[in-house]
Amino acid sequence: MSRLFFPVLAVGVLASSLASAQYLPSTPPMVVMQTQPEIRGSLGGGFVEFLFGGRAQQQPAPPPRIYPDQSQGAQPLYASTGSAVDPMLEPPGTAIDPQFMRQEVAYDGTEEPGTVVIDTPSHFLFLVLPAGRALRYGIGVGRPGFTWSGSHKVSSKKEWPDWVPPPEMLQRQPNLPHFMAGGPNNPLGARAMYLGSTLYRIHGSNEPWTIGQNVSSGCIRMRNVDIIDLYERVKVGSKVVVL
Repeated sequence: MSRLFFPVLAVGVLASSLASAQYLPSTPPMVVMQTQPEIRGSLGGGFVEFLFGGRAQQQPAPPPRIYPDQSQGAQPLYASTGSAVDPMLEPPGTAIDPQFMRQEVAYDGTEEPGTVVIDTPSHFLFLVLPAGRALRYGIGVGRPGFTWSGSHKVSSKKEWPDWVPPPEMLQRQPNLPHFMAGGPNNPLGARAMYLGSTLYRIHGSNEPWTIGQNVSSGCIRMRNVDIIDLYERVKVGSKVVVL
């Protein structure tokens, strides 16, 4: 009798399970899987974003070394925008497109040595040198509607200039300060060269990542390390041609 009890019991349980199965929902149960967040590089300033579900910001890689003339084995003018640049002049790790790094290039224009030529469409400034050469710098230029062309002379030069927005700019942006003393946070940067009697200047910038873009109200902006270099080479009275 006991030998029959267990098979009968097993069959009964199986039948009960099959009977109740018809009342189960046909949709499979939802499975929630938690994935680990992807972390790139050092958390650094991106740690807050990481805590709130974002990703840590990846530090930009420094641009490659730029050689003025590799055929002659010349040394790089500067290797990167990292620790080689004074933090007061430029935030460490700023990424600059290598083509806008200062370098010596061949030049076939007709201007005399010492002339500054600004190629607005290409975002380059050339300081003409003897023997068909020029120093080329990357620049930021006027945004659409604020570009211009012409010829002027450098009328004055200033180190760490104060900034006084012209009335036209204040009318467009009334929240701007009416005066800002010279210093690292000043939008004119470390040096400024004034063009004729105009309001236009060739000046440094506290936003070096904007080099190569159309961003200004007509002035020509440069990296602080570049405007300091150009400032020492260009004299008051030098000719400036804007294309």
